[in-house]
Amino acid sequence: MVSSGPAEVPAEESGRPLLQRRFTARLLPQLRLLVEECAAREGLCEPRRGEFVLAVDEIAGNAVEHAGGSGRLELRQVGDELECRISDAGPGFSEEVIPELLPGLDGATKGRGLWLARLVADRFAVTGGAGTGTTGAVVTVAVRLR
Repeated sequence: MVSSGPAEVPAEESGRPLLQRRFTARLLPQLRLLVEECAAREGLCEPRRGEFVLAVDEIAGNAVEHAGGSGRLELRQVGDELECRISDAGPGFSEEVIPELLPGLDGATKGRGLWLARLVADRFAVTGGAGTGTTGAVVTVAVRLR
């Protein structure tokens, strides 16, 4: 189930920090392992854990490929959710660029990673960047722990 909601969380629900890392392409494999370990420690069970880790990896890979070669990951527990925010300093984009159908079926040649991330998320949002007067984008993906 996909529920796009605001990426900003009120201060009283800011959550418990679990992992904060800057990353580049070289660090993506390590980042994936760290996210997997944190998700397991917080009780996210398979197959949801694998889906969440894949979604985070796809978003981080997009930051590296399309937004200047690096990004920042913040993983935290917010209520009964495991939330990951990935920010970058690229040109930004809006959620509207993510295809509704599986890319390839609708003629789109790109967007599979973000499409997949949005598909598996309980909460997904894109903020900043294109058209907002800010540099970079923040992609938030969250899944329920229970």
